[in-house]
Amino acid sequence: MSTRRRVVRADPQQVWRVLADGWLYPLFVVGASRMRDVDDSWPAPGSRLHHSVGAWPALIDDITEVLECDPGSRLRLSAHGWPAGRAEVELRVTACPEGAEVTIAEDVVSGPGRLVPRLLRDPQISWRNVETLRRLAYSAERRE
Repeated sequence: MSTRRRVVRADPQQVWRVLADGWLYPLFVVGASRMRDVDDSWPAPGSRLHHSVGAWPALIDDITEVLECDPGSRLRLSAHGWPAGRAEVELRVTACPEGAEVTIAEDVVSGPGRLVPRLLRDPQISWRNVETLRRLAYSAERRE
């Protein structure tokens, strides 16, 4: 599982407010290009984000579903990304002296992407998640 961390210069609750607003996901999740709908119960377990990935005109409609949620601190997701497959993603937010430390851990759990050896897929996931954390930090640090 690829794991990355970033210190965000914002209160953990500010970070969580970004994560809890499903409409903001295309702002920070690399690959998400638009949000089509967000379940009213987001981020409760079983709720879904209905998003698209790719670039127009080659957009693919997909979903991300909450598997577990500890409000304010932890979000475990099942991210569907056809044609690559499905990934599980865990986001953790913890307080630290500078504000909040955000950890993201991700790996492909099914589909063709699972056939790619870990040695090759981990660096790609890692790069994507470094950028995702950077964008999340920008969003949380600039939120009032």
